[in-house]
Amino acid sequence: MENKHTISLRKLISEFSFEEIYMPEEEILISNPDVSRPGLALSGYFELFDETRIEVIGRVEHAYLSGLSGEVRKKIVDALLSRKPPALLVSTNLDIFPELLDSARANNVPLLRTKERTSSILAALIASLNVHLAPRITRHGVLIEVYGEGLLLLGDSGVGKSETAIELIKRGHRLIADDAVEIRRVSAKTLVGQAPEIIRHYVELRGIGIVDIRRLFGMGAIKNTERIDLVIKLEPWVQGKMYDRLGLDEETVDILGIKIPAITIPVRPGRNLAIILEIAAMNYRQKKMGYNTAEEFNKKLMAQMGISE
Repeated sequence: MENKHTISLRKLISEFSFEEIYMPEEEILISNPDVSRPGLALSGYFELFDETRIEVIGRVEHAYLSGLSGEVRKKIVDALLSRKPPALLVSTNLDIFPELLDSARANNVPLLRTKERTSSILAALIASLNVHLAPRITRHGVLIEVYGEGLLLLGDSGVGKSETAIELIKRGHRLIADDAVEIRRVSAKTLVGQAPEIIRHYVELRGIGIVDIRRLFGMGAIKNTERIDLVIKLEPWVQGKMYDRLGLDEETVDILGIKIPAITIPVRPGRNLAIILEIAAMNYRQKKMGYNTAEEFNKKLMAQMGISE
């Protein structure tokens, strides 16, 4: 069963600088990345109302409530807040109705306000919650940004992942995580990786120990998060094993239900893995832009064979 992740409402308040109109003393945890505007709820329809969503009142809802008498307005907001949503957010610095504040206190529901427009805060809040509450796993590996592409290096301990990362950093690329990579599924197509807080910006080199990449190479050598674009599987060279020589094989790795393009690179003394990974990143970017070298070469080869025949 998938673990349910939560985020403290106070963390969101700090992140977005929300004004606290009323805030209960107890900790409020948000578990639903969806955010709602309570238009139908204000009209009395609660059949599909989701009590786990943050509710946002914008200009439309505010105008509707403004046209009601105080008695009717109190009845409507009481019906809404009695469902105990995790928070009610008023956008665009709109005025707070006395009935809204009284009901928030009576039902112990946080009442917040922001100067941002409704559409803007909805988009930003949903994006933030999708990241904070995303399904996640931790994989043993190294995540590094090479020419703007997030490369996830996988392989057995001692195969050379950290050493390769150091060489790439020396060549101007950026480290995201070494040894353990926290991977989050932030959308139906996107995985984002980061390092656990305790080992962020550190790399372990056998024989030397732990090194601080930020202090050794500067702030330009690190990055906190990165999208995972390509998986590189490093394995010791096996004599006689058939490795892809043209690049026509389409390999993927399934992580949290998303298939990520992958390549397997055999490791043996004398191979410069840093340069190989730079080429892999550039070649992957070229494929994304619509040019596949392997397919073009194969077409030329088949045409040549046709001419010869």
